Amino acid sequence: MFETPITLIIAVVTVITSFVAFSNESLRSRLLFNPYLVTHKKQYERIGGHALIHADFMHLFFNMYVFYEFGRILELVLTNEDYFSRVLPNEEFWGRATGSLYFLTLYSGGVVFASIPALQKHNNNPNYNSLGASGAVSAVLLGYILIFPTTELMLLIFPFFGIPAFVMGIFFFWYESYMNKKRMTNIAHDAHLYGAAFGLVFMTIIQPYFIVRFYTEVSNYFSSFFS
Repeated sequence: MFETPITLIIAVVTVITSFVAFSNESLRSRLLFNPYLVTHKKQYERIGGHALIHADFMHLFFNMYVFYEFGRILELVLTNEDYFSRVLPNEEFWGRATGSLYFLTLYSGGVVFASIPALQKHNNNPNYNSLGASGAVSAVLLGYILIFPTTELMLLIFPFFGIPAFVMGIFFFWYESYMNKKRMTNIAHDAHLYGAAFGLVFMTIIQPYFIVRFYTEVSNYFSSFFS
């Protein structure tokens, strides 16, 4: 638990803030992501603040469950594995610090990039509001899938067998794209897509080896599957 402090801090702060906001309408209203207020009133804190609050307990539980399950592993990889060149004095300290900064940037960048579609489409709509950490969670989830593409994951709705992570990633993009086009719910599926895309791009930028590893592992998976 204490080997992944950034994951723990984000989860605890989000849970506490969300629970307080459930019964504190003033706090909730102050943190809601409202593109109109961001654009015209310069209330930029809403871009990050909306990831700290959630619509209800199930919304909060699902986001934090997924985030913690994959975030702690991803943070361990970025802080403990030798994926990055260590050229500074006190390499262990600087390696962990750099990895922690990368992980924090991955999460916060997911929040910001997930806000872009609404800022573009609803900047003149004072009635549009959104909340939740789904964009950031999507960035973390796809970052994990990039590094561990053949790890078997289990869906809550299909708990009895595993699905390769890269298949889950393909399904994620297909489902979110489909639901975004249909617009049958109030869920901001485009925010999920932007957050996920940021996760993939960011992880590839900080370490291009990740994309090579992804290709190699998926190729080996198909080779072993059909052999």
